[in-house]
Amino acid sequence: MKARVKWVQDATMLGESGSGHAVVMDGPPEHGGRNLGVRPMEMLLLGMGGCTEFDVLSILRKSRQQVTDCVVELEAERSESEPKVFSRIHAHFIVTGKGLNEKHVSRAISLSAEKYCSASIMLGQMAEITHDYEIHDA
Repeated sequence: MKARVKWVQDATMLGESGSGHAVVMDGPPEHGGRNLGVRPMEMLLLGMGGCTEFDVLSILRKSRQQVTDCVVELEAERSESEPKVFSRIHAHFIVTGKGLNEKHVSRAISLSAEKYCSASIMLGQMAEITHDYEIHDA
């Protein structure tokens, strides 16, 4: 896997993935940015959310669950002192579908957290990561 980050100006950077996609990252005005894109630490949190949601959806599909929507709401706390690493991350899954089995949803989230989600497992080396979920019938 490769990536490239190019400084544009001030605190603005353009990140390019090896797969050919680009994203603007920037800092807040108080740190010299113009607030034109996500912060790099937000990008880490988004990456974890995407990674775990991808796993959960894949596992639920293999379990023949009829998922019609899935949202992961993430909330993170950072250390007070430098380096301001994530100290806690909470992932709240909102899974919607037709006749979803709660046992399958719970198992999919656990498998992602404990076995498949590289981002969660890596960030879990520094942060306490918790999960919960709610199920809605479509």
